[in-house]
Order: sequence, then C-alpha cells, then structure tokens
Amino acid sequence: MERKRTKEIRIGSVLIGGDNPIRIQSMCNTRTEDAEGTVAQILRLERAGCEIIRVAVPTMAAAESLEEIKRRIHIPLVADIHFDYRLAIAAIEHGADKIRINPGNIGAPDRVKAVVDKARERDVPIRVGVNSGSLEKRLIEKYGGVTAEGLVESALEKTAMIEQMGYGNLVISIKSSDVMMCVKAHELISEKTDYPLHVGITEAGTLTSGNIKSAVGLGIILNQGIGDTIRVSLTGDPVEEIKSAKLILRALGLKKGGIEVVSCPTCGRTQIDLISLANQVETMVEEFDHLDLKVAVMGCVVNGPGEAKEADLGIAGGIGEGLLIRHGQVIRKLPENELLAALREELSNTL
Repeated sequence: MERKRTKEIRIGSVLIGGDNPIRIQSMCNTRTEDAEGTVAQILRLERAGCEIIRVAVPTMAAAESLEEIKRRIHIPLVADIHFDYRLAIAAIEHGADKIRINPGNIGAPDRVKAVVDKARERDVPIRVGVNSGSLEKRLIEKYGGVTAEGLVESALEKTAMIEQMGYGNLVISIKSSDVMMCVKAHELISEKTDYPLHVGITEAGTLTSGNIKSAVGLGIILNQGIGDTIRVSLTGDPVEEIKSAKLILRALGLKKGGIEVVSCPTCGRTQIDLISLANQVETMVEEFDHLDLKVAVMGCVVNGPGEAKEADLGIAGGIGEGLLIRHGQVIRKLPENELLAALREELSNTL
C-alpha cells in the first residue's frame, strides 16, 4: 500500500511521519507519582516492543515524577494532560518529550498560549487530542449528534488555534469507540491536513472485544495508507496492547521481523493438547522477536506437514508423539513432550 506522506515530527529520539515506520505506543496504567512502579511497567513495555510511552499527569507530583522516570527509561515519554494548563507546563519543564492536550478543556486562549510558548521554548511537540466523548456541544448540535465530521472540525479548529500562536510542531488524534465513525473521521481528516496522525479506537474494551474492534478499525485505516503511530487501547495489562499492535502491523505487511505463529483450529483428528501447545509456542517465540519467520502448530500428522509447508518451521502432533517440520519436510519424529523444546532449539540454531 502507499502511505500518505505527512510532516515529520521528532518525539525525543523517535521520528514519526514522513518516511518513518508506523510507531507503536501504549499508556501506563500505574500512578505516575509512583516512579518506581511506572518505570518497572515501562521497561516491560520496552521489552515487548513499545516505541513511545504515555503517562497520565493529573497532579503536580506526577509532573515532577517525570524527571526520574525519564532518566531510567529508553523510549520517549509523553505526558497526558487534562484541564490544568500548569500541569502541561510543569510536565515540559520536567522532561516530557511530548504532551497530549485537548485545548478545549485547557481553558482560555491565554492558558493554551502559555502551554504553547513553553512547548516552543523546549521544542516539544503537542498532540492535539479529540475524543467523541468530549466533543463540543455546539458541534453536536450542528451535526445532529457525535459524528466523524464533528470530530474532524473540532480537531482542525484546535490545530488552527495553535498554528495562529505560531507553533506547528503538532500531532493529531481523533478517536471514537465507534469503529466506523473512527474510520470515517480518519479518512476525512487525512484529506485536510499533513500533520502526522495518532490512530486508535478509544475505549475499545477488554482483551477480546478490544482486540477485535482495534484490529478492524486500525486495519481499515492503516490499509488506506493513513496513520503514523498507533495505540491499541485495551482494558488490562498494557503489554497486551503492544503484542496486538505488532500483530496488526504484521498482518498488514507494515512491520517486518518477529515470528508469526499459525495454528490449525483443531478438529476430531486432533490427538494432542493443541490449544495448550499453540499458546506455549506463542509465548516462547517472543524471545525471538528479531527473527522474521512463520511457525506452524498443527494438530495431526495426517495433514500437518502439508498444511505447514508455507511455514519456515512447524510442529504437528499425533498420539503421544509429533513431527518437527521445516518448509513442509519432516526432519524429526519425537515424543509429544519434547516438541516445544525441539522447536526452541531449531529457532536458536536459526540465529
């Protein structure tokens, strides 16, 4: 697919927009005032593949904590601000690499300008965020409800306000929990601006429902060449957001590297605990994220080798035993309880 070329923006050590790859983000669910706990979670997210991390800054103590957090992590740190412009200023002063604000809830224009002036002073980008849940009443009345058109108008008004203050180091996000509204909003705004877009389905839900909504929404948007950085919003461990984001990008051909696990859906011929085995394989291959391979996990020795021929490596189970397969060819037969270790050994030998 051909991606829309947007303005390049630097967030700490990471570039988004332009010809840069789509960056994966997440947001901590720790209390930012707890620097120790927040750092521990960010380091886990880094290991999972997170490239930009956002934290909530609801208090001055949280803003002050950013300095310690940033000192101990290795990816750009974004401060999420609502309502109090002083927190945005403090977050920048304490090292935030980017701030996320909704100018509509920051207050009077002079307060927004105070934030913009501080961002300009430190060359810190501003993410202008608009959510369907916070759309202005006048736009709801204008469009007869919360609509994609209203979201786009709100976002463009806010970016224009900041531009008029002489600042254009901006990223835009327009999010909705309504998947197709979110899709339409991104289609519309992509035609009207060249600022990089932060894409996600907000309040997507728990691991199952949130992943489905995010995969559908992000898949449609990204497949049109729209989007420069993404967050999969899930209710749960944010590490799961990173795993899901990587899978979405790989499925669309937008990210290389990492092992793709394919497995059969099981049937009456399945004679091993395939569900457990497939889950163990999926967890195990996270250690080999630098490899660009496909691994197949098949439930029977009848069709296993044939079904796994498009994979680089595969295992197929039988009654108490299984096959280790490379490019569709059986290379070893071994007991069922040795399949996982044999597959790990093959992956290690591929390094």
